[in-house]
Amino acid sequence: QFATRVVSCQAAELRPEGGGEPVRGFQVVLEDTILFPEGGGQPDDRGLIGDVPVLRVTRRGPEAVHFVQTALEPGAAVLLSLDWERRFDHMQQHSGQHLITAIAELMFGFKTTSWELGRQRSVIELDTPSMTTEQMEALERSVNEKIRERVPVTVRELAADDPEVETVRSRGLPDDHTGPVRVVNIEGIDSNMCCGTHVSNLSDLQVIKLLGTEKGKKNKTNLVFLAGNRVLKSIEQSHSTEKALTLLLKNGPGEHVEAVKRLQSSVKLLQKNNLNLLRDIAVLIAQDFKSKPVRSQLFVLHRKEGDSEFMNIIANEIGTEETLLFLTVGDEKEAGLFLLAGPVEAVENLGPRVAELLGGKGAGKRGRFQGKATKMRQRGEVQALLQEFISHQRAET
Repeated sequence: QFATRVVSCQAAELRPEGGGEPVRGFQVVLEDTILFPEGGGQPDDRGLIGDVPVLRVTRRGPEAVHFVQTALEPGAAVLLSLDWERRFDHMQQHSGQHLITAIAELMFGFKTTSWELGRQRSVIELDTPSMTTEQMEALERSVNEKIRERVPVTVRELAADDPEVETVRSRGLPDDHTGPVRVVNIEGIDSNMCCGTHVSNLSDLQVIKLLGTEKGKKNKTNLVFLAGNRVLKSIEQSHSTEKALTLLLKNGPGEHVEAVKRLQSSVKLLQKNNLNLLRDIAVLIAQDFKSKPVRSQLFVLHRKEGDSEFMNIIANEIGTEETLLFLTVGDEKEAGLFLLAGPVEAVENLGPRVAELLGGKGAGKRGRFQGKATKMRQRGEVQALLQEFISHQRAET
């Protein structure tokens, strides 16, 4: 907690991180703050001004701007409270990044070009087209050795014109930077210009886990990692998943992969058998229709199970020169597929109207119009439209 005063409070809007409508509120500047504004690859802090939640903290020149939804009186004394769990998580990830960056360059000459502290995992962009599994394992062993050695992490402030500034690792100062230059030192390992929040000893990182690499931008590699409490949370989540799979698969964790492979093989065989049965059913449905002494000019069929091939087999078997076919597959309460087949002129005329009634999209050629539908429950309206079309044709002839 930190006691301070309100300097200014101005009406403003905040755009939510996930998108959506802007939130109305106020931008508050305090005499001083313990809440970190987003920057340097690190997200901002959260906390309270009195009992008012701070939803975002941004930097405006040398000032930290706190976004809140309740107006605060300029000059008022306030107590600022920090969300420590969020802050400590960011400290662990940021110091972990500095350590990984330094060791990766010392061991392999891989320079860090950027990094991102994500909500679940963090990513370091390395200036190398690839990184081997052996290199990643060696890097993980080395950073965890440094954590166990309890190496101190210290912060110094240097004047902007101090010659030592040129000797520290840096990606350059912001254009609007004023005042001293802040340097974060990992004793004997790294000296880095940084505005972010850090642990005071590498032992506070607990452990670092490198999750793997992903292809980055041109000739770059993204190294994904977890530090500290995030490693523990990941293990807890993995263990919960493992227990659930043990109950479902009825075997030990070491046999899960083989059990899933067997299930996949069984599912593929069942799907193949199911498709063969659907094809047979489609042929039987068509033969039954053709065997009737008097055929209707309109054939309508809906089946929950099926696919485009199922519908096209029926259309092929029945023939569409004289009969108009309206076929649908899928759950009535959800999306599905439809096929309108018949005389070319009739299908060209009716196809787009059928798609519109079913809340879907489709395309057609040579007497067939098919596509996806979102309003399967409106099949009755389509049937009425088709029946009316046929009745109108009969009246004309």
